[in-house]
Amino acid sequence: MKKISLTGIKPTGDLHIGNYFGAIKPALELAKEYDARYFIADYHALNTMKNPAELNFTIRQVAACWLASGLDPEKVIFYRQSSIPEVFELTTMLMAFTSKGLMNRAHAYKAAVQENNEKGDDTDAGINMGLFTYPVLMAADIIIFDSDVVPVGKDQVQHIEMAQDIAQSINANYKQQVLKVPQAVVQENAAVVPGLDGRKMSKSYGNVIPLFAPEKALRKTIMRIVTNSQPVEEPKDPQDSQIFQLYKLFAQADEQDALAGRYRAGGMGWGEAKEELFRVINRSLSPIRERYDAIMADIPALDKILEQGAQKARPIAAATVKRFRKAAGID
Repeated sequence: MKKISLTGIKPTGDLHIGNYFGAIKPALELAKEYDARYFIADYHALNTMKNPAELNFTIRQVAACWLASGLDPEKVIFYRQSSIPEVFELTTMLMAFTSKGLMNRAHAYKAAVQENNEKGDDTDAGINMGLFTYPVLMAADIIIFDSDVVPVGKDQVQHIEMAQDIAQSINANYKQQVLKVPQAVVQENAAVVPGLDGRKMSKSYGNVIPLFAPEKALRKTIMRIVTNSQPVEEPKDPQDSQIFQLYKLFAQADEQDALAGRYRAGGMGWGEAKEELFRVINRSLSPIRERYDAIMADIPALDKILEQGAQKARPIAAATVKRFRKAAGID
């Protein structure tokens, strides 16, 4: 029997190729090795996204992105967090075994407190209980599906450690394994994609290449990549160019060798290199973009896929809650 992996997907708009290579593609690879579950963390998004139209659209945008990128709902379980009420019952139960001190140490809460202190504001200004108890809801997301592994970046390991602490406290209290203790799988090899300015691609830097931009907009964006002032005739080191680093993500090995040779030989300007980059990116993204547009054109069908995923997920979730209720004496 395959082990179970769980991937939470927070709804955020304007997905870019950094998201694709850094998170989406590695997470989809898990389905080859694990019994994989993926969910849209829409209640988590509610902490910061208060506009209902924006949240409603973004939930479906992100779901369509993962489906267009290759997620097969027939082979994995794909659902919305909000469609699994058992998650929120389990969250309440986990709260009874979670110390406030543990929540005080959560990175997101500590960062918000530090920002308030630096501005001279009240320590808890603008901090809602959703943010403060975020790790407990995340623990419920993980634990309720008997997850063996959760793929995370280094900055998210703390969340898995907190889920472990809570599950172990419960198991110790009832002197039996009521809940499975999950393990973090740190994605050491996830690609760090350079942005238009050479820094890591990030919306916060405003240096992204959108994943689903129309062809003309994609080309215009690529032409904005920052370069140095080396003249056309001067040989260039491909390893020092973010154009080439992006090119390697999309081009075949022989194409990479050919372009690297042109860099080193001289006679190729940055504009020509950008055109070559646009060619390979557009070649790769065109089919994904077409699938995405088709999915977003039929929202009822998309919602049905997510609802079917929830129907598969709920019996698993209900079994975990029932097991916990029985151990607690609430059955």
